[in-house]
Amino acid sequence: MSSLPVQETSITNIDISLERDVFLRTLIRELSGALQEIVGLEEASGFIAIVGQSMGRQIDQEYKSALNLSNLSREQVAKVLVDLKKRIQGDFYIIEENDEKIVLGNRTCPFAEKVIGRPSMCMMTSNVFGSIAAENLGYAKVELQETIASGASGCTVVIHLKQTEEAREVKGREYLKG
Repeated sequence: MSSLPVQETSITNIDISLERDVFLRTLIRELSGALQEIVGLEEASGFIAIVGQSMGRQIDQEYKSALNLSNLSREQVAKVLVDLKKRIQGDFYIIEENDEKIVLGNRTCPFAEKVIGRPSMCMMTSNVFGSIAAENLGYAKVELQETIASGASGCTVVIHLKQTEEAREVKGREYLKG
């Protein structure tokens, strides 16, 4: 009878990479993978985009409430985008910022290795960024130039803030103030 507690102890003390963060990232990876396989990349991206847009609105409200502001400036939007990703263990940074666009780089995806081969998961970034930028600045078109999900060593995300010729020519998702 004394072997039962030893087995329970050994099971609870074994070294496996299973905790809430890994579990949830794996869940999202598998869900996005199933969607990509069943309905295709475009449709899977669309489903994830819906969730990202809702999260973007919630995050935007949380920042504005914490800052006691009704609207964020372009500079504040750029800082919020970098800050929110840092809070979820991404490593985004500002490459360029002007009246026409905000260009962000990233060295570490919040989904870590779980994002590799799952470009539909990048719709979370696109929609959260696009929702926050458009809600505060009126318009955004998010261009995912490079992504870790697609095999790049980092990400380059361009948030176009005006409907310029450059913005019209690039592939991306557009967002308007709600």
